[in-house]
Amino acid sequence: MSEFTHFNDQGRAKMVDISAKETTVRTAKAKTSIELTEEVYRKITNHEIGKGDVLSVAQVAGIMAAKQTSNVIPMCHPIPIKGVDIEFEWNVTESTFVLLITSTVKTKGSTGVEMEALTSASVSALTVYDMCKAVDKGMVIGPTYLVEKTGGKNGDFLRKDT
Repeated sequence: MSEFTHFNDQGRAKMVDISAKETTVRTAKAKTSIELTEEVYRKITNHEIGKGDVLSVAQVAGIMAAKQTSNVIPMCHPIPIKGVDIEFEWNVTESTFVLLITSTVKTKGSTGVEMEALTSASVSALTVYDMCKAVDKGMVIGPTYLVEKTGGKNGDFLRKDT
């Protein structure tokens, strides 16, 4: 089982020892989306959702999620987050209303922040859903994916289809 880094000699889960890894600046960017009805789109953009400013709350939730990732993903290391930025962009056509969410997370440490960026983007989308579900429960979240990452021994990654 030595080829699997998250399993011990007995084949059971373990947290990988990163104590020997070099401390470097590492970044990760993840994206997700949430498809909405026209009614939900208009209520968000006109600040008519009863729970408050949807995008502001989703932004704060995403930042909090990045900082708490190791509390919900069992094998993630708690790491010092140095920065989180969440951006929202509307992709609206005649018949579709999609909110694009991008989360960029940065650290200086010995492990990457891919999971923090993915968690941050996901929780931002889930927060939009939570705040708008009284208007429509049919919203669709995803896909969620890593766009890019920098730093670390495995080098940089850039998704080719974005």
